[in-house]
Amino acid sequence: MITRQFPVSGAGLGLRRAFLAEIADNPPSDLGFYEVAPENWMTLGGKLAKQFRSMTERFKFVCHGLSLSLGSTDALDEVFLRDLKQFMIDHDISFYSEHLSYCSHNGHLYDLMPIPFTDEAVHHVASRIKRVQDILEQKIAVENVSYYAAPGQEMDEIDFFNRVVEEADCDILLDLNNIYVNSVNHGYDAESFLRAIPSDRIAYAHIAGHYVEAHDFLVDTHGAAVIDPVWQLLGKAYELFGVFPTLLERDFNIPTMPDLLNEVATIRAIQNAWADQHQRQTA
Repeated sequence: MITRQFPVSGAGLGLRRAFLAEIADNPPSDLGFYEVAPENWMTLGGKLAKQFRSMTERFKFVCHGLSLSLGSTDALDEVFLRDLKQFMIDHDISFYSEHLSYCSHNGHLYDLMPIPFTDEAVHHVASRIKRVQDILEQKIAVENVSYYAAPGQEMDEIDFFNRVVEEADCDILLDLNNIYVNSVNHGYDAESFLRAIPSDRIAYAHIAGHYVEAHDFLVDTHGAAVIDPVWQLLGKAYELFGVFPTLLERDFNIPTMPDLLNEVATIRAIQNAWADQHQRQTA
Protein backbone atom coordinates (compact mmCIF):
# COMPACT_ATOMS: atom_id res chain seq x y z
CA MET A 1 0.00 0.00 0.00
CA ILE A 2 1.01 3.62 -0.65
CA THR A 3 2.64 5.39 2.30
CA ARG A 4 4.07 8.36 0.38
CA GLN A 5 3.23 12.07 0.52
CA PHE A 6 1.06 13.40 -2.29
CA PRO A 7 1.16 16.86 -3.91
CA VAL A 8 -2.59 17.30 -3.28
CA SER A 9 -5.35 15.44 -1.46
CA GLY A 10 -8.91 14.26 -1.85
CA ALA A 11 -11.09 14.45 -4.96
CA GLY A 12 -10.42 17.14 -7.55
CA LEU A 13 -11.81 18.72 -10.69
CA GLY A 14 -10.20 19.96 -13.88
CA LEU A 15 -10.84 23.71 -14.07
CA ARG A 16 -12.26 24.87 -17.42
CA ARG A 17 -12.89 28.41 -18.62
CA ALA A 18 -16.51 27.44 -19.34
CA PHE A 19 -17.27 27.42 -15.63
CA LEU A 20 -14.49 29.59 -14.19
CA ALA A 21 -16.78 32.52 -13.38
CA GLU A 22 -19.38 30.29 -11.74
CA ILE A 23 -16.90 28.45 -9.57
CA ALA A 24 -14.88 31.58 -8.69
CA ASP A 25 -18.01 33.27 -7.33
CA ASN A 26 -19.39 30.18 -5.60
CA PRO A 27 -16.58 27.69 -5.01
CA PRO A 28 -17.62 24.24 -3.78
CA SER A 29 -16.55 23.67 -0.22
CA ASP A 30 -15.51 20.03 -0.56
CA LEU A 31 -13.20 19.94 -3.58
CA GLY A 32 -9.72 18.82 -2.64
CA PHE A 33 -7.87 20.42 -5.56
CA TYR A 34 -8.04 21.73 -9.11
CA GLU A 35 -6.00 20.95 -12.20
CA VAL A 36 -5.26 23.24 -15.16
CA ALA A 37 -3.49 22.85 -18.49
CA PRO A 38 -0.94 25.66 -18.10
CA GLU A 39 -0.90 26.41 -21.84
CA ASN A 40 -4.53 27.58 -21.50
CA TRP A 41 -3.89 29.86 -18.53
CA MET A 42 -0.35 31.23 -18.69
CA THR A 43 -1.16 34.12 -21.04
CA LEU A 44 -4.52 35.14 -19.59
CA GLY A 45 -5.23 38.81 -18.96
CA GLY A 46 -8.06 40.98 -17.78
CA LYS A 47 -11.05 39.59 -15.93
CA LEU A 48 -10.18 35.93 -16.57
CA ALA A 49 -6.71 36.41 -15.08
CA LYS A 50 -8.20 38.05 -11.98
CA GLN A 51 -10.72 35.24 -11.56
CA PHE A 52 -7.99 32.63 -11.95
CA ARG A 53 -5.77 34.43 -9.43
CA SER A 54 -8.67 34.49 -6.98
CA MET A 55 -8.86 30.71 -7.29
CA THR A 56 -5.15 29.93 -6.92
CA GLU A 57 -4.96 32.21 -3.88
CA ARG A 58 -7.60 30.10 -2.12
CA PHE A 59 -7.21 26.51 -3.35
CA LYS A 60 -4.62 23.88 -4.19
CA PHE A 61 -3.75 23.49 -7.88
CA VAL A 62 -1.67 21.18 -10.06
CA CYS A 63 -0.63 21.66 -13.70
CA HIS A 64 -1.20 19.06 -16.41
CA GLY A 65 0.58 19.85 -19.65
CA LEU A 66 -0.72 19.40 -23.20
CA SER A 67 2.07 20.48 -25.53
CA LEU A 68 5.50 19.54 -24.18
CA SER A 69 5.65 16.57 -26.56
CA LEU A 70 7.92 14.40 -24.45
CA GLY A 71 8.30 11.71 -27.12
CA SER A 72 9.08 14.02 -30.03
CA THR A 73 12.40 14.28 -31.85
CA ASP A 74 11.88 18.06 -32.06
CA ALA A 75 13.96 20.11 -29.65
CA LEU A 76 12.50 20.32 -26.17
CA ASP A 77 10.75 23.68 -25.67
CA GLU A 78 12.89 25.03 -22.84
CA VAL A 79 11.49 28.55 -23.23
CA PHE A 80 8.04 27.17 -22.42
CA LEU A 81 9.46 25.25 -19.47
CA ARG A 82 11.03 28.36 -17.97
CA ASP A 83 7.79 30.29 -18.45
CA LEU A 84 5.94 27.37 -16.86
CA LYS A 85 8.29 27.41 -13.89
CA GLN A 86 7.57 31.10 -13.29
CA PHE A 87 3.82 30.56 -13.74
CA MET A 88 3.90 27.84 -11.08
CA ILE A 89 5.86 30.11 -8.74
CA ASP A 90 3.48 33.01 -9.33
CA HIS A 91 0.44 30.89 -8.48
CA ASP A 92 2.03 28.69 -5.80
CA ILE A 93 1.43 25.55 -7.89
CA SER A 94 3.76 22.82 -6.71
CA PHE A 95 3.32 19.98 -9.21
CA TYR A 96 3.39 19.34 -12.97
CA SER A 97 2.50 16.34 -15.11
CA GLU A 98 2.52 15.53 -18.82
CA HIS A 99 1.33 12.84 -21.20
CA LEU A 100 3.70 10.04 -22.16
CA SER A 101 3.17 10.81 -25.85
CA TYR A 102 4.19 13.34 -28.48
CA CYS A 103 2.27 16.05 -30.31
CA SER A 104 4.84 17.65 -32.59
CA HIS A 105 7.08 16.82 -35.53
CA ASN A 106 8.47 19.90 -37.27
CA GLY A 107 5.47 21.71 -35.84
CA HIS A 108 2.46 20.86 -33.68
CA LEU A 109 0.24 17.95 -34.71
CA TYR A 110 -2.71 18.95 -32.49
CA ASP A 111 -3.16 15.41 -31.24
CA LEU A 112 -1.46 13.12 -28.73
CA MET A 113 0.43 10.48 -30.72
CA PRO A 114 1.74 7.16 -29.28
CA ILE A 115 5.45 6.80 -28.67
CA PRO A 116 6.77 3.55 -30.22
CA PHE A 117 7.23 0.89 -27.53
CA THR A 118 10.95 0.38 -28.23
CA ASP A 119 14.25 0.40 -26.33
CA GLU A 120 15.41 3.43 -28.26
CA ALA A 121 12.24 5.34 -27.35
CA VAL A 122 12.63 4.44 -23.67
CA HIS A 123 16.06 6.06 -23.53
CA HIS A 124 15.02 9.04 -25.67
CA VAL A 125 11.94 10.01 -23.69
CA ALA A 126 13.51 9.27 -20.31
CA SER A 127 16.37 11.65 -21.08
CA ARG A 128 13.88 14.37 -22.03
CA ILE A 129 11.91 13.85 -18.81
CA LYS A 130 15.16 14.18 -16.85
CA ARG A 131 15.87 17.47 -18.61
CA VAL A 132 12.38 18.75 -17.77
CA GLN A 133 12.94 17.83 -14.13
CA ASP A 134 16.30 19.59 -14.12
CA ILE A 135 14.77 22.81 -15.45
CA LEU A 136 11.75 22.74 -13.14
CA GLU A 137 13.93 21.57 -10.23
CA GLN A 138 11.37 18.96 -9.21
CA LYS A 139 10.05 15.58 -10.20
CA ILE A 140 7.19 15.53 -12.67
CA ALA A 141 4.60 12.82 -13.32
CA VAL A 142 3.89 11.16 -16.66
CA GLU A 143 0.45 9.89 -17.61
CA ASN A 144 -0.30 6.54 -19.20
CA VAL A 145 -2.14 7.56 -22.37
CA SER A 146 -4.81 6.08 -24.61
CA TYR A 147 -3.57 5.02 -28.04
CA TYR A 148 -5.11 3.45 -31.12
CA ALA A 149 -2.04 2.02 -32.90
CA ALA A 150 1.36 0.79 -31.72
CA PRO A 151 3.87 1.29 -34.57
CA GLY A 152 7.19 -0.51 -34.24
CA GLN A 153 6.15 -2.24 -31.03
CA GLU A 154 8.95 -4.23 -29.35
CA MET A 155 7.40 -4.61 -25.90
CA ASP A 156 4.06 -4.41 -24.11
CA GLU A 157 2.62 -1.04 -23.14
CA ILE A 158 3.05 -1.66 -19.41
CA ASP A 159 6.69 -2.69 -19.82
CA PHE A 160 7.43 0.42 -21.88
CA PHE A 161 5.66 2.67 -19.38
CA ASN A 162 7.41 1.18 -16.37
CA ARG A 163 10.84 1.29 -18.00
CA VAL A 164 10.46 4.98 -18.87
CA VAL A 165 9.33 5.82 -15.34
CA GLU A 166 12.21 3.88 -13.80
CA GLU A 167 14.90 5.30 -16.09
CA ALA A 168 13.62 8.87 -15.78
CA ASP A 169 13.05 8.49 -12.02
CA CYS A 170 9.75 10.35 -12.32
CA ASP A 171 6.30 10.01 -10.81
CA ILE A 172 3.07 8.65 -12.30
CA LEU A 173 -0.23 10.30 -13.12
CA LEU A 174 -2.42 7.21 -13.25
CA ASP A 175 -5.31 7.48 -15.72
CA LEU A 176 -7.91 4.79 -14.96
CA ASN A 177 -10.06 5.53 -18.02
CA ASN A 178 -7.05 5.19 -20.32
CA ILE A 179 -6.29 1.77 -18.86
CA TYR A 180 -9.87 0.69 -19.48
CA VAL A 181 -10.03 2.13 -23.02
CA ASN A 182 -6.73 0.52 -24.00
CA SER A 183 -7.73 -2.81 -22.46
CA VAL A 184 -10.80 -2.94 -24.70
CA ASN A 185 -9.09 -1.64 -27.83
CA HIS A 186 -5.99 -3.80 -27.52
CA GLY A 187 -7.42 -6.87 -25.84
CA TYR A 188 -5.60 -6.99 -22.51
CA ASP A 189 -6.77 -7.33 -18.91
CA ALA A 190 -7.15 -3.96 -17.22
CA GLU A 191 -6.63 -5.29 -13.71
CA SER A 192 -3.41 -7.06 -14.69
CA PHE A 193 -2.10 -3.79 -16.14
CA LEU A 194 -3.07 -1.97 -12.97
CA ARG A 195 -1.35 -4.51 -10.73
CA ALA A 196 1.92 -3.97 -12.62
CA ILE A 197 2.02 -0.22 -11.89
CA PRO A 198 4.78 0.79 -9.43
CA SER A 199 2.39 2.19 -6.83
CA ASP A 200 5.06 4.04 -4.86
CA ARG A 201 5.39 6.44 -7.80
CA ILE A 202 1.69 7.38 -8.07
CA ALA A 203 1.23 11.12 -7.47
CA TYR A 204 -2.48 11.30 -8.26
CA ALA A 205 -4.99 9.90 -10.73
CA HIS A 206 -7.42 10.87 -13.48
CA ILE A 207 -10.84 9.43 -14.13
CA ALA A 208 -13.03 10.37 -17.10
CA GLY A 209 -15.62 9.24 -19.61
CA HIS A 210 -15.21 8.01 -23.18
CA TYR A 211 -17.14 7.43 -26.41
CA VAL A 212 -18.21 3.94 -27.51
CA GLU A 213 -17.57 3.66 -31.24
CA ALA A 214 -18.12 -0.12 -31.20
CA HIS A 215 -18.13 -2.89 -28.63
CA ASP A 216 -14.40 -3.36 -29.20
CA PHE A 217 -13.42 0.23 -30.00
CA LEU A 218 -13.56 3.05 -27.44
CA VAL A 219 -12.42 6.64 -27.92
CA ASP A 220 -10.98 8.59 -25.00
CA THR A 221 -12.94 11.85 -25.21
CA HIS A 222 -13.45 13.22 -21.68
CA GLY A 223 -16.86 14.17 -23.02
CA ALA A 224 -19.18 11.79 -21.18
CA ALA A 225 -19.98 10.51 -17.72
CA VAL A 226 -17.68 7.94 -16.13
CA ILE A 227 -19.06 4.41 -16.61
CA ASP A 228 -19.35 1.68 -13.99
CA PRO A 229 -16.38 -0.48 -15.13
CA VAL A 230 -14.08 2.55 -14.82
CA TRP A 231 -15.45 3.36 -11.36
CA GLN A 232 -14.83 -0.28 -10.43
CA LEU A 233 -11.26 -0.04 -11.71
CA LEU A 234 -10.72 3.00 -9.51
CA GLY A 235 -11.97 1.02 -6.52
CA LYS A 236 -9.62 -1.83 -7.43
CA ALA A 237 -6.72 0.63 -7.53
CA TYR A 238 -7.56 1.84 -4.02
CA GLU A 239 -7.90 -1.77 -2.88
CA LEU A 240 -4.47 -2.65 -4.26
CA PHE A 241 -2.53 0.50 -3.42
CA GLY A 242 -4.46 2.47 -0.84
CA VAL A 243 -6.31 5.71 -1.46
CA PHE A 244 -4.64 8.47 -3.52
CA PRO A 245 -5.83 11.85 -4.84
CA THR A 246 -8.09 11.51 -7.89
CA LEU A 247 -9.38 14.11 -10.33
CA LEU A 248 -12.39 14.18 -12.64
CA GLU A 249 -11.61 15.28 -16.21
CA ARG A 250 -14.36 16.74 -18.40
CA ASP A 251 -13.31 18.65 -21.52
CA PHE A 252 -16.48 19.07 -23.56
CA ASN A 253 -20.21 18.32 -23.38
CA ILE A 254 -19.70 19.88 -19.98
CA PRO A 255 -22.81 19.33 -17.84
CA THR A 256 -24.17 21.56 -15.10
CA MET A 257 -22.02 22.15 -12.07
CA PRO A 258 -24.26 19.96 -9.85
CA ASP A 259 -23.74 17.06 -12.28
CA LEU A 260 -19.97 17.57 -12.30
CA LEU A 261 -19.89 17.75 -8.52
CA ASN A 262 -21.96 14.56 -8.28
CA GLU A 263 -19.21 12.70 -10.15
CA VAL A 264 -16.57 14.24 -7.90
CA ALA A 265 -18.70 13.13 -4.94
CA THR A 266 -18.59 9.57 -6.32
CA ILE A 267 -14.79 9.73 -6.29
CA ARG A 268 -14.90 10.92 -2.69
CA ALA A 269 -17.37 8.19 -1.69
CA ILE A 270 -15.14 5.47 -3.16
CA GLN A 271 -12.10 7.00 -1.47
CA ASN A 272 -13.89 7.07 1.89
CA ALA A 273 -15.13 3.49 1.54
CA TRP A 274 -11.66 2.14 0.82
CA ALA A 275 -10.00 4.32 3.45
CA ASP A 276 -12.41 2.91 6.03
CA GLN A 277 -11.76 -0.64 4.85
CA HIS A 278 -7.98 -0.24 4.99
CA GLN A 279 -8.29 1.25 8.46
CA ARG A 280 -10.32 -1.72 9.68
CA GLN A 281 -7.80 -4.14 8.17
CA THR A 282 -4.91 -2.50 10.00
CA ALA A 283 -6.70 -1.92 13.32
